[in-house]
Amino acid sequence: MDKINSYTFLAVLLVVAGILSVQAQQPPVAPAPKKVVQDSTRAKIVELRQADEWSKRKDFDAQILKNNVVFYHEGAFMYCDSAYMYEATNSFEAFSNVRMEQGDTLFVYGDYLHYDGNTRLARLRDNVRMEDPTATLFTDSLNYDRMANLGYYFDGGMLVDDENELTSFWGQYNPDSKQSLFSDSVKLVNEQYTIYADTLKYNTMTKIADILGPSTIVSDSGYINTQKGWYNTVTNDSWLLDRSEVHSNDTTKVLIGDTIFYNRDTEVGEVFGNMFLHDIKRKMILQGDYGYYEGKTEYALATDSAFAIEYSQNDSLYLHGDTLILQTDSVNRNLKAYYDVRFFRSDLQGVCDSMQYISTDSILYMYGDPVIWNQGNQILGNQINIHLNDSTIDKALIKDFALAIQERNVEGQYNQLTGRDMTVLFRDNNPYHILVEGNAESLYYLLEEDSTIVGLNRTESAFLSIDIEKNKIKKLKLWSSTNATTTPLPKLSPGEDRLKGFVWLHYLRPSGPTDIFRKNERSAADNAVTLPRRYRREEEL
Repeated sequence: MDKINSYTFLAVLLVVAGILSVQAQQPPVAPAPKKVVQDSTRAKIVELRQADEWSKRKDFDAQILKNNVVFYHEGAFMYCDSAYMYEATNSFEAFSNVRMEQGDTLFVYGDYLHYDGNTRLARLRDNVRMEDPTATLFTDSLNYDRMANLGYYFDGGMLVDDENELTSFWGQYNPDSKQSLFSDSVKLVNEQYTIYADTLKYNTMTKIADILGPSTIVSDSGYINTQKGWYNTVTNDSWLLDRSEVHSNDTTKVLIGDTIFYNRDTEVGEVFGNMFLHDIKRKMILQGDYGYYEGKTEYALATDSAFAIEYSQNDSLYLHGDTLILQTDSVNRNLKAYYDVRFFRSDLQGVCDSMQYISTDSILYMYGDPVIWNQGNQILGNQINIHLNDSTIDKALIKDFALAIQERNVEGQYNQLTGRDMTVLFRDNNPYHILVEGNAESLYYLLEEDSTIVGLNRTESAFLSIDIEKNKIKKLKLWSSTNATTTPLPKLSPGEDRLKGFVWLHYLRPSGPTDIFRKNERSAADNAVTLPRRYRREEEL
């Protein structure tokens, strides 16, 4: 009995001692704190999930972890062969075979990782690779901000997807939006072209590159210089801003505009604002506020203040129309101009409603009240065809009705010639022979050798030809039935010094390259002048 009581007493002593020991280890009970709402943005502790070996060295803040090390922090697992874990700063360093997994879509690899659990910033170095379902990023220095979900490199890197390979000195990538930004020596390589840029955005989902600085797109079809815009690397559509340039592969053609919509496959460009198309080989410039161009067929259209410049000769030709169409191939060129057409060259000026030039026959066709001027000469008719030889005037054919007027150096005096059809031959861009076929009539001032006026000579015949030298009539020939009279000036009746259909349209004559944009509006009096009925075009009869 005494032995049992002694055991019982000993057990009680041990229990009491244990209770006292536990109480001694606990701090004094503090008053219950006030209830505080927990901050959801407060950093969570980096968790060590696994390590085969653990050690701690004296005077070294970090815990040393080796073999199959696994960390977890806010949805991301991080793996490595060894690590230093700093509990005081909520961070760690990982070495060798570093791998970060965020969900089942983002994987980051490298040789070294420094991770800060407070800022959620991962710094990876050497042989770094970031992978998601749309692209892979390669670099030796990557900072991945998990809070902003943004990875960026600053010492050279490359982003690769199934379409393109992008390299630059600096770059960043957002795995959520699939949007990347590159700057400094940017290069996008595709199987069919290469983009060199100063600054470029690229989306690995849409495959669209946003151009944010001086850039050049090079391919077999030519190259593009642009400052701003976007390029779809799948469809090869592009929207180019800020006076971009599209050059042909042989560098003989360039298309420039404020805004250009261009497809590299079809080589079709649509221009909005200040279109400039330059055919260097054919020495032709086409401009307008709106334009359309097909590189493969060499079809071009310009409207809204449209004009063309042809400079194959020493003297340039300036042409304006509401709409200009240029069609070219390896040999021929076809230029069409519609509505309120005006052109200027120092030796020849003209106006009409519409015009067409076909290089195969080197003829300039003018329709709709056409008028041409050469020095002091004016020629008008229902249709005028100008035959060119290397852009110099060879001859002019005026059909259905023709009226040639030569202004004399005396105000109000004009030599005049009219008929059904007229052929004017030119030498050195000046008329030297005129042939009128059908109902020929002429009015010209007869002069003495000292230039004294004898009178006004009037002729009527079926056919007439004139030879001209130094802008003066050298020889006049009439044949078949003829009628000729000379009337002294004082005996002229009102209107006898004008042929039927006479209009002097000097106010419509383009005076220079900048005067081609006016309307071809005749005065009320000149507009009321009607052509002889027998000469009118069939559609007017």
